[in-house]
Amino acid sequence: MLRAVYEAADLAPGVISNWLEDRGLLQINVARTASPQQYTQSLNKTLADVLSKAHWFQVWRGEVISVASPACPLRVHFQISEFDPAPLVEMRERKGLVTVHVSPTATADEFAHAINPALEELLAGGQWFQLWHGEILTAASPEAALV
Repeated sequence: MLRAVYEAADLAPGVISNWLEDRGLLQINVARTASPQQYTQSLNKTLADVLSKAHWFQVWRGEVISVASPACPLRVHFQISEFDPAPLVEMRERKGLVTVHVSPTATADEFAHAINPALEELLAGGQWFQLWHGEILTAASPEAALV
C-alpha cells in the first residue's frame, strides 16, 4: 500500500516542515504553531526537496512523469485559497503538477486532518508510484512498512 501522510507536530525551533520517506510511505510534518502562510511557503520548499531526492512518480495517460521530465517536471504547489469562505484543503491534479489550495484560516492540525483523506483519494486513483530500492509500490501494493 502506498501512503502519504501529513501530521501537525512539535518541530525544532525554526523548522516549519520536514519529511521522511520509507517503503510505501511519505510522511510530511508541519509545525503545529505555524500559520497557513508560513506552512504553505515551507511546504513548497519541502515538497521540492522530496521530489528531488525521493522516488515518487506520476503516471499521466501512460507517460511516467518525474522531477526530471524535461517537458513537464513533476511538482507540488501549495497556495492560500482566494475563495471566501474557502474549504480547508482543495487539491487539483494535472500532468506534472498537484496544486493544493489551503484555507487562509486553516491551522496546521486542521490542514493535516483535511489533506490526508484527499491524498488517500489521489493515490487510490492509481496514477502514482514509489520506486523503493528497485521495488515499484502503488496503491494496490501489499501492505508497506510504517514509520
